[in-house]
Amino acid sequence: QVQLVESGGGLVQAGGSLRLSCVRSGRPISNYGVGWFRQAPGKDREFVAAISWTGSITFYADSVKGRFTISRDNAKNTVYLQMNSLKPEDAAVYYCAAGRPYLGSEYSRSNQYDNWGQGTQVTVSS
Repeated sequence: QVQLVESGGGLVQAGGSLRLSCVRSGRPISNYGVGWFRQAPGKDREFVAAISWTGSITFYADSVKGRFTISRDNAKNTVYLQMNSLKPEDAAVYYCAAGRPYLGSEYSRSNQYDNWGQGTQVTVSS
C-alpha cells in the first residue's frame, strides 16, 4: 500500500518556525493533491492546508492563514508545510494525506483523503 511519511516535527518556542515534509513512498506524489491535518489530544482531527497536484491551488484553515505555507516539489516527491509564528494552540500531531488532484470543493474534509501517514508531533512551548 502506498504510504505517506511525515517528518520535521519537534519542540519549538512560541513564535518559532518549523517545516514539515510529506514524502510518498513507492509512487510519485505528483498526481495527487495533498492535505495537511492536525489532531491535538482530546480534539477532532482538523484541516490545516491543502495543495493541488500542480501547486496552483492552495487552501488554508483560517487559524493558520498568513502563518503557514504549503508547497510542493514534485521532482523530490515531497510536499512541505512551512509553519511560522507558531502558537501553543498549534501543538498537535500533524498528518498528511493524498487527495484528488484538484482537491475538490470538500478539500477540508478528512474523508476526501487517503493514504494517511503516521504523523509527526509538533510541540510549542509558551
